[in-house]
Amino acid sequence: MFIGYFTERPYQDPSAPYFGDAKKEELTDLVLSNGTYDPEIASDLYNRYFDEKLYAEEMGFDGFMMNEHHSTPFTMGSVVNIEAAILARITKRAKIVLLGNLIGVRSDPLFLAEELAVMDVISRGRIVSGWVRGTGRESLSHNSPTPFNWERFQEAHDFIIKTWTTPGPFRWEGRYFQYRYVNPWAKPFQKPHMPIWVPGVLSYNTLEWAARHRFPYIMTATDEDPTKQCFDLYQQIARDNGYEAGPQNYGYMIKLHVDETEELADATARKLLQGPSNPFLEGNQGGVHPHLQNLPGLTSKKQLLPTASSRAALAGRGISTTGFQPGSFDDQRAKRGIICGTPETVLKDLRVALEKLRPGTIMIWDGDGAMNHDDAMRSLRLMGEVVLPTLREWSKELDLPGPFERDPATGKDLVAK
Repeated sequence: MFIGYFTERPYQDPSAPYFGDAKKEELTDLVLSNGTYDPEIASDLYNRYFDEKLYAEEMGFDGFMMNEHHSTPFTMGSVVNIEAAILARITKRAKIVLLGNLIGVRSDPLFLAEELAVMDVISRGRIVSGWVRGTGRESLSHNSPTPFNWERFQEAHDFIIKTWTTPGPFRWEGRYFQYRYVNPWAKPFQKPHMPIWVPGVLSYNTLEWAARHRFPYIMTATDEDPTKQCFDLYQQIARDNGYEAGPQNYGYMIKLHVDETEELADATARKLLQGPSNPFLEGNQGGVHPHLQNLPGLTSKKQLLPTASSRAALAGRGISTTGFQPGSFDDQRAKRGIICGTPETVLKDLRVALEKLRPGTIMIWDGDGAMNHDDAMRSLRLMGEVVLPTLREWSKELDLPGPFERDPATGKDLVAK
């Protein structure tokens, strides 16, 4: 099993009216001006989040999941490759999982291919390159035409793979990208190229594309029942394409906080919903303008996954949630959307999730919202001491190999059992 650590790296300004307890002001997405940004606060936070990742590596996590969003305080990860490049140098063992780069939005995929190759070389082969299409916020922030997002995404992928695997110089004449001369000096450390994983929540097209390409598919903080249905759908598409998918093809992100007592765990986990409103975080989603998020050419209402049964999945993309009730902290605990407690308590819930979903990759979402550095470090320590070793034992017992133990494309073991 591959076990990763994730946080949105929120911009935490305790003096801001949108930060704090239940009386805070809810944000409407893409409305807050960057005039409220304080570089000194941001500097402390960036360095804090790097320190926590170094400790996560020390505690035994296999890697870090990194994402990217734009024009918002709910994540400071607006240029994920800069953070990844720093981690490539300051960490030693952990994989750096980028989920991911906006290849349908970026105007120059050749530049991106070079950036990722350089990071892979610096890290000596620890980059996992993930692709995302992005939501309306990314296209809006970078003036990218959404009706062509899906086609640009696919062409950019094909071009980058050719760039990594074909000796140059060569010429590329595509519909959206044209290059007279392709011959980047930087090539990936890993051969034939770094692994590619694909995250998803709502789009059938993305899941189907990942399954056809035999890429691991990571579902991000979705409810268990529709997640299981999505994994079954991936399996059927895999069979239609001539292979058998397994745990190495499935990943699941879960919100989890571990602490020294049940009372402290409950109080600290509630801070997850007290940071800046995050349209992708159930219970703290704030407001969303559909005309900014749900743009033409992105998530088709006719191509939705079973996760469309979740208000949280729909709301984050500006799709109507009429008839749905917002999920509270207690609601999420009841359905294991948030798991918190002492190590013994969280392991009971994790065992149920593992047996039900059978993922070969687990991404633990912690240290977010209004949680402070001490909150994050306590949880990381207890996970390293108790939770991670137990998960590794269970992964062997339940036969849940990760994508570095069993090849997602061939089903063949990559390491001796």
